[in-house]
This record gives sequence, C-alpha cells and structure tokens, in this order.
Amino acid sequence: MTRSKLRSGLSLFRQALLGSSTINYTEGSIARATFLLAVPMILEMSMESVFAIVDIFFVASLGAEAVATVGLTESVISLLYALAIGLSMGTTAMVSRRIGENSPEAAAFAAGQALWIGVAVSLCVGLGGIFFAEDILRLMGAEDAVVETGSLYTQIMLGGCFTIVFLFLNNAIFRGAGDASIAMRALVLANGINIVLDPCLIFGWGPFPEMGVTGAAVATNIGRGIGVLYQFYYLCARDRRIRLVWQDFVVKLSVILTLVRISVGGILQFLIATASWVFLMRLVSIYGSDAVAGYTIAIRIMMFVILPAWGLSNAVATLVGQNLGAGKIDRAVSTVWQVAKYNVVYMMAVALVIIVVPRAIMEVFTTEPQALGFGIDALRIMSYSFGFMALGMVAVQAFNGAGDTMTPMWINVFCYWMVQIPVAYWMATKLTMGPYGVFWSVFLAEILMGIVGVLCFMQGRWKHQKV
Repeated sequence: MTRSKLRSGLSLFRQALLGSSTINYTEGSIARATFLLAVPMILEMSMESVFAIVDIFFVASLGAEAVATVGLTESVISLLYALAIGLSMGTTAMVSRRIGENSPEAAAFAAGQALWIGVAVSLCVGLGGIFFAEDILRLMGAEDAVVETGSLYTQIMLGGCFTIVFLFLNNAIFRGAGDASIAMRALVLANGINIVLDPCLIFGWGPFPEMGVTGAAVATNIGRGIGVLYQFYYLCARDRRIRLVWQDFVVKLSVILTLVRISVGGILQFLIATASWVFLMRLVSIYGSDAVAGYTIAIRIMMFVILPAWGLSNAVATLVGQNLGAGKIDRAVSTVWQVAKYNVVYMMAVALVIIVVPRAIMEVFTTEPQALGFGIDALRIMSYSFGFMALGMVAVQAFNGAGDTMTPMWINVFCYWMVQIPVAYWMATKLTMGPYGVFWSVFLAEILMGIVGVLCFMQGRWKHQKV
C-alpha cells in the first residue's frame, strides 16, 4: 500500500513538472489541482530569484564598482518588476476567467492584448534606459567610477527590459491557462543559459570576449531572451490549452483598458509592500551594520522558506479565476479555504523549526556574534506570525485571481503604512526598543494582514468582480 502511494505521488509530481493541456481544474479533487499548479509555480519563483544571485556571484570578483553597478541597476529594475508583476496579475485574472468559461479563443485574445501593453512598457523603459543610463546611475547616488564602468551595463539591462516584461507576461498567460509547467521550464532554460554564459562573457573564457560587468548584462539578456522565444513557441503551438493567432493582436481598446484597470491595483500592491520594507530597512540601519546584517539575513531566510507557501497562494489565483469563469462560485470558495489550510499547516511547521533551531539556521550565513544575535531574534519574532501570514497570502491571491486587485492594495496600505511603519517607528524610537521594534512591527502587520484579508474575503464582494 505504501509503495502504491509512493508511486502515485511520484507520478503526480512528474505530471506537475511535465504539464498537460487536458486537465480541467474546475472539476475533481481540489488537492490534486492545487498540487499540479503549485509545484511548477514554486520552482518558477525559485528560478526568477536565481538571476540576481548568479550575476552577483560572478561579478563580485570584479570589485566594488562592478557590484555597485549591479546593485544600483537592480534597484531601478525593481520598479519595472512592479509594472510587470502588476500586469501579470491582470493577465492571469482575465485569462483564467476566460478559460473557466470554456472560451480559449477569448483567453488567447486577452493574452494578445496584454502583450501589446508589454510592448508599450518595454519601449518606454527601454528607450529611457538606453539614452539616460548615466543620469539614472547618478540619480541613484553612483560615484563617477561606477558611472564610468557601469553605464553600458545599465544601458543593456534597461534597454533589454522587454525580456523581463515578456517573461512575466507570458508566464502569467500560462498560469492563467493552467499551463504552469511551461512557465517553470522557460525560467529553467533562461537560468541555465545565463549560468553558462555569465563567466564566459565576464572573464573571457574560451572563444568569448572578456567584457567584465557588461558581460553579465549580455548573458542575462541572452538567457531571458531565449526563454521568451521558448514561451512564444508554446503560445503559438497547436496542442496547448491556449494558442495565439494573428487575429489576437488586433488592438481592442476596451480589453486593454480592462487589463490596465485590473493591473493598477497589482502594481500598487507591489510598490506599497516594497516601499514599506525599504523604510523598515532604513529604520534598522540607524542601529548599526550588525543590526542591518542580522535583519537582512533573517528576511532572506524568511523569503526562501515561504516559497512553497507562495506557490500554493499563486495556485489559488488560477483556481479562483477558472472556477468563477465556470460559474462554480462555491468551488472557488472551497478551494480558497482548503488551500489556506494547507498553507497554514506548512507555515506553522516552518515556524516551529525556526523557533526551535534559529541559531543553526543563521550560522549557515554568518558567525559574527552581534549580527547572529539580531538575526536569531528577528527570525524568531517574525516566525510567530507565520500562521496568519499564510492566511493573508492566500486571501490576497484569491482577490487577485478574481480580478479584484484593489482590495489587497488597500489592505496593504492599512497593514503596512497605517500600522506597521508607525508602530515600528514608535517602538524603535519612543519605546527605545531599537531594531526589535521593527521585528515586532513585522509580526503585528502580518497578523493583521491575515485577519483583515480573511474578513474581507468572507464579505464575498470578489465573487461578483467583472473581468
């Protein structure tokens, strides 16, 4: 019996990785549907984070100016990520709704309109990056040496921003259609090429020219570009759940405006959350480099361990959208509660491990006594809120999948800017808790996010969102 279950589990895992265009996510087991979507989504998110890690790993040996160039350019690109992620939310919501309505042609048309928005964003950002790279670096506080050595890197990264935009948008189309495995494979391919080309173009290995930090930009854009071509191949393939044809690119302003309307909330969600974390980091920095180091490592660990929870939450967006499109509102509700249960169980298990052995986890990254102490305390304090964080993540993605991106945006404003930041400042400065005030403000905000998210979800207005 055990072997049979193991074989069945491995078979399901293999199916999740390979994908299928015949699965109907609005019928059958909710647990099975969630697993098939969540596994490739978790791996996709992991692959997206690998780009920056690989570039920094190889560029670090070139010196401080090269590292500063990458860091400052990535800070600017984070704004592009906000646009791409927001557009992705709107695209996933609309495509999943049309798929649920059993209208793949309408889903393909929505996808075609989303790609036009991607073209417009890429042109604006790309041309700005090409012509104003030096000004952008100086605006970010770069020294003259950084501007001199790094402006070409910034030009290439921003000029080739279409690879970022279309990776996000195309993967949003696949996720909305239920083809999450293709989204995962596209990023695996892009990362694989980048990992191989990075040292070759940076250091001039073999027949490749030695390009220094510029080589990292070239390698990244080639990797992402090939990933985009891979995506377009499957978007036009005959045997997939969604297939683009020339008619899907005939501009229809009403569809584009609907996509923009939905996406605005998603863009603001990302910007609000990112800005709040920047403020908290600035507050922690008052108390010295050890506090910053400990807090930074704790946040990176936290973001890594919650990847499976994000995968589960992203699966909710697709499942809610498709079930609403199929008119199965009760199944959409049941899906959210069931996935929320899985998420809470996982996050509570992770929290228990962190609470019991935080030192062993932190010592993998640092052995500096003071930084270690801050990191251990930050991990412990923030992990106390993981159960509520799990609920908040699922609730937010349920709204996004339904096309209601404004409700989670306002939840973010309330929890992060009206509660977290004032409380962090008050605790850190007025109560003289220092960085611990920041740690406890994160704990409070995530608990509030979970409670408010669930309460708003239970009101049910998302069920009638027009997409």
